[in-house]
Amino acid sequence: MKLTARQVNRFNMFKLPAAYLTGVRAKSLNDSQCTVTVKHRWINQNPFRSMFWAVQGMAAELTTGALVMGKIVESGKSVSMLVANNKAEFTKKATGRITFECREGEKVDIALAEAIKTGEGQTVWLNAKGRNKDGITVSTFSFEWSLKVKN
Repeated sequence: MKLTARQVNRFNMFKLPAAYLTGVRAKSLNDSQCTVTVKHRWINQNPFRSMFWAVQGMAAELTTGALVMGKIVESGKSVSMLVANNKAEFTKKATGRITFECREGEKVDIALAEAIKTGEGQTVWLNAKGRNKDGITVSTFSFEWSLKVKN
């Protein structure tokens, strides 16, 4: 079974309500990439009239995490996933609709295959860029995902 953007949004509604209530939504998910959007609104703003950094972080993490979850579902194996580390850079005020994208599905394939083959935990760094409607990068996030096959 393939994981879809709709299933990710339903999961968020019940398991990650903060992301759902602040408007974080998966728009597309396939083998190589995931796209998530969030619109600047009253509920997710900071005192400077832009999107709170943590809301951007939730959208960026979902972009990479949904890609990992989709690959785990496709593998048919029981694999735990956890963010081990992250980095962020903010380059422009985030207003309007921000689109986060991760196009690193191949990196996940390699790490997951190694974890399944060796039975040892693996880590993989995945990047997500957030862009405004003009295509200007407002933030860049990197997440180190830890993958381990459960016994």
